[in-house]
Amino acid sequence: MSRRVPTLEDVARVAGVSRATVSRVINGVRNVDPAIQDVVRLAIERTGYAPNRAARSLVTRRAETIALVVSGAGEVGDGEQDAFVAGVFADPFFGRVVSGVVGRLRPRSMYPVLMFAESEAARQQVVAYLRHGRADGAVVVSTHARDPLPTLLAAEELPAVCFARPALPGPATFVDLAHRDGGRMAADHLLARGCHRIATVSGPLDLPASRERLAGFREGLERGGRPYAPVAEGGFTLESGASAMAGLLSEHPDVDGVFAANDLMALGVCQVLRERGRRVPQDVAVIGFDDSSAAVACRPPLTTVRQPVEEMAAETVRLLQEQIEGTRTEPTSVIFEPELVVRESA
Repeated sequence: MSRRVPTLEDVARVAGVSRATVSRVINGVRNVDPAIQDVVRLAIERTGYAPNRAARSLVTRRAETIALVVSGAGEVGDGEQDAFVAGVFADPFFGRVVSGVVGRLRPRSMYPVLMFAESEAARQQVVAYLRHGRADGAVVVSTHARDPLPTLLAAEELPAVCFARPALPGPATFVDLAHRDGGRMAADHLLARGCHRIATVSGPLDLPASRERLAGFREGLERGGRPYAPVAEGGFTLESGASAMAGLLSEHPDVDGVFAANDLMALGVCQVLRERGRRVPQDVAVIGFDDSSAAVACRPPLTTVRQPVEEMAAETVRLLQEQIEGTRTEPTSVIFEPELVVRESA
């Protein structure tokens, strides 16, 4: 026997409100108390009710989807497109972004459309997709400092929110982390452990987040009486972290503390240290950044600066919904605070 499909009346009964109130919430009518909206959305989730998207779109004149755009810069050849996409899915950071976006959209019976914008042609496709109303707006995750997509979307006055502050100036709404504070936390912790010969593996220094993490780390060391630490630039990948650490060890073999600007690079750092017979943390203390799945997979488990990616991604969707609904018209920013998560590596 097939299971009965949940109805609007089922949602109203579970929520303890009228059918008309449920309908207003589903159709995005603004004059519904936020607390009641939350109750109705919870009831939708509990009952498994799926609104008729076609009928709802006729009422709201919206696509009821958003574009989740992973964007790069420059022109990417056919062979490089696959590498670009593979690199995105290999990074646990992106999975956390998707989780936060879907978690915010699902109770509202909305879902993201994943798009890649790794070339000029792909960026124009994204702009056209939004301009023609096939998605109501975009959450943009840039992977390159010269990414022009946020500027293009702003020029078209299309609803869009960036995950992380764009490197190029422009009237973009974004959600980001206090990266400088996170770098300072890492420095303070290594100094508190008694590390004296400290080095760091930075992220790509054309990215604002990488520069901020490095600046905060240096400030923390300077305040602790350590005005210098050698820096090797990485690319936010495990391989780049390993290469950077190998270079640091060749020039500074007595290093006893390392801050890597993300967890994947910290994994590479630990790998090279093991290969060189250096124990973590007995010989070299290692700190990462993000608190991703890589931090728990590391051996020993990685001390890291937590970036609340899921909460940040959910906030990008909230700000985007305000743009779509017309309740926010001016660019804004929301900055989250980092947290040091102490495990065994430092």
